[in-house]
Amino acid sequence: MQERLALHPVSAPARGRLRWTTGGHPLPWLLTVAGVFTAAQLILVVPGSGLGWDETVYVSQVGGNAPPAYFSAPRARGISYLVAPVASLTASTTAIRVYLALLSGGGLFACLWIWRRLVPVAVLGCAGAVFSCLWITLFYGPQAMPNLWCALGALAAVGWFLRAVARPGERRAVIGAGSAVAVVVLMRPSDGLWLALPLAAAALLVPGWSRPAVFAAVTIGLLVGAVPWVVEAYAHYGGLGARLHRASEIQGGLGWHMAVDDQVRALDGRSLCRPCDVPWKHPVAAAWWFALPVLTVAGVAAAFRADRGSRAPWSSGSWAGSRTNRGSAALLATFTAASLAVPYLFLIDYAAPRFLLPAYALLSLPVAECLVFLAVFLVTGVRPSLRPVGAGVLALALTGHLAVQYGVLRHMLEVNHSLRAHYSAIAAGLHRLGVRPPCMVSGQDAVPIAYYAGCTSRQPGGHDASITPGGIEAASHHMPVAVVVAGGNAPPRYARTWRATALPHVRGRETYRVHLPPNLVGSQPEKEASR
Repeated sequence: MQERLALHPVSAPARGRLRWTTGGHPLPWLLTVAGVFTAAQLILVVPGSGLGWDETVYVSQVGGNAPPAYFSAPRARGISYLVAPVASLTASTTAIRVYLALLSGGGLFACLWIWRRLVPVAVLGCAGAVFSCLWITLFYGPQAMPNLWCALGALAAVGWFLRAVARPGERRAVIGAGSAVAVVVLMRPSDGLWLALPLAAAALLVPGWSRPAVFAAVTIGLLVGAVPWVVEAYAHYGGLGARLHRASEIQGGLGWHMAVDDQVRALDGRSLCRPCDVPWKHPVAAAWWFALPVLTVAGVAAAFRADRGSRAPWSSGSWAGSRTNRGSAALLATFTAASLAVPYLFLIDYAAPRFLLPAYALLSLPVAECLVFLAVFLVTGVRPSLRPVGAGVLALALTGHLAVQYGVLRHMLEVNHSLRAHYSAIAAGLHRLGVRPPCMVSGQDAVPIAYYAGCTSRQPGGHDASITPGGIEAASHHMPVAVVVAGGNAPPRYARTWRATALPHVRGRETYRVHLPPNLVGSQPEKEASR
């Protein structure tokens, strides 16, 4: 029994008997996983979707539909660089979405391909499917947001690291580990730091893995990836210390905050939960989240069991002289995932499901070990009469999980489509009132509204403070300026004498009105603007 559960070839006679457990050549399996992931994005997510708040900031830096929005201290420009080839040529949201969907599908394939010599193909394909079927992964796959790319970078970094310590002579693995860390830092510097810490520690402290070259590569990758962020800190934010301080302020003050329950509530179908004092309406949406630690621990145990059941040092494609094994790979992936999750579970006081994408990408590997072990056990380890029952239970659980993921994804897409209609209607209303490029928008939701209207966005206060009230008044004398106010809120003091006009309303969204300076040419009556 122990040999049958090894999930990899143990001898020449056994190799044919166990081939179905390894999955054969990895190329068709991994192409299938990446292809289905890409197709799901193109069919389910891309059509009709619009750019969200953060996306408009990142895209506007390199083109798109509006001048660059204010770039606050915590942000990094990695995702702007990623979308630049398309956003610099067209303002089409669909073009950006298709480009990112294709790129994320290719990125998933490339990252899984790095692991092909570390785990069996069956486990690797299952890991890709486990990660890509999460609503969070599908929803953010074609979005101009950095979190999925941090997840893929983390997956690549750990894979290259394991290959580098397993075969000291594989120079490309050392370079790959450092490069992957640099990409993550470029996308989100904090994620890059929490990724580099466990890898650097493993390269120094784990017996048999001590590799100064790998430690140096990870460290250099961390520093190189941070260069643009540090240079920009001195160029625009008053220095590195000042930018770090401001970034901490914008994120609510980094420190001890128990945000585990916030992350659970956010899984109901919220892109951001801040403050996260909302009721937990749909516990079933987080069932998989509570099962994740159990599946992870069981998967690590299954990986170590597979190692003990084999004479080969590697699960598939045995490498002579290997310094690690399948269990160690699962364990490192788990520890690195835990490191990446720490700041979002314990150091900030709000939640967004996308923050944990890097952790989910790495945990998909031990979870896949567990699922493949269960599948093999149901076929080889139980009485024939019980196999249909066990297979049915497993299939029912997986089907239920997929149904929940699709349900939350559909809700998130409905919210996205509603916001796109909301911002588009307001932008059209502003255009009818004479607010056309070059123009400026301030006030409620100024950043996305300005992007959709083709204007620049400027705020005199808050996280995006980049102008004074006097500066807005001065700008109103040489360009159209609009101050957007939600509901019955009062306008800012400098705009209280300006003309108030209702803006188009989309069902399910809050009503907005705009305050326009009296000298704005092209203003239309309130009745026309509110049609």
